[in-house]
Amino acid sequence: MSIHLVIIDALNLIRRVHSVQPDPTDIARTIETTGRTLTRIINEAQPTHIVAVFDHHLQERGWRAEILPEYKQNRKPMPEPLLKGLDAIQDAWWKMGIDSLLSDGDEADDLVATLAIKVASHNEKVTIISTDKGYCQLLSPTLQIRDYFQHRWLDAPFIEKEFGVKPSQLADYWGLTGVSSSQVPGIPGIGPKAAKEILTQFDTIEQAYSADELVKKYRKKFDEHIEMARTCRQVAQLKTDIELGFNLQDLRYEGPNQA
Repeated sequence: MSIHLVIIDALNLIRRVHSVQPDPTDIARTIETTGRTLTRIINEAQPTHIVAVFDHHLQERGWRAEILPEYKQNRKPMPEPLLKGLDAIQDAWWKMGIDSLLSDGDEADDLVATLAIKVASHNEKVTIISTDKGYCQLLSPTLQIRDYFQHRWLDAPFIEKEFGVKPSQLADYWGLTGVSSSQVPGIPGIGPKAAKEILTQFDTIEQAYSADELVKKYRKKFDEHIEMARTCRQVAQLKTDIELGFNLQDLRYEGPNQA
């Protein structure tokens, strides 16, 4: 039997649904809307296995903030009604047959990445449901990312059009340009156009840095900021080696739970 694992980037979905609700204190409405959304996702994807991955709400900013203290320093806190309603949302999703996985010590992104790569590396199909383009560095013939809200696939042609690089170069791209929404600085003075130019000529930041052919206008910036670029690349790269502690069988989708 072929496997199709669907991984829900839970807070990515919930925040977007909650933000458009007329009454942000009405968690029952958010539960109802996310339930309809998940039903459509299940009907479209026809998963054999499914899981929703959450950041633990008591968790700090994780290992990334240890190597880059400003990482997500100014991120907006979760609205209080939504924070208090997470247990109810997880319970409602469990009744639909979707178990929840909470990250512990790592960001949910790394947990999603580890699980996705583990399954996709066995030539089984994986679909990540998220608007987060950071997952696109994981793309492979058996691993796809679905932006449910824009009804589009975040695939290699999308990345080429959006960033001008290959999916495998995204961490290097963000190492150069930074990610302003997460307070990741990159190399000052190198924006998307320059990063695309550099990564068209060289595969990685390290290749560019060690090459005599790196043009003069970038050489000085690299020499001054290479360590920051390396740090930002590390922050942008997803971890895929987290100890999971469960079996794929635990995630089998068998319809709503009656208990």
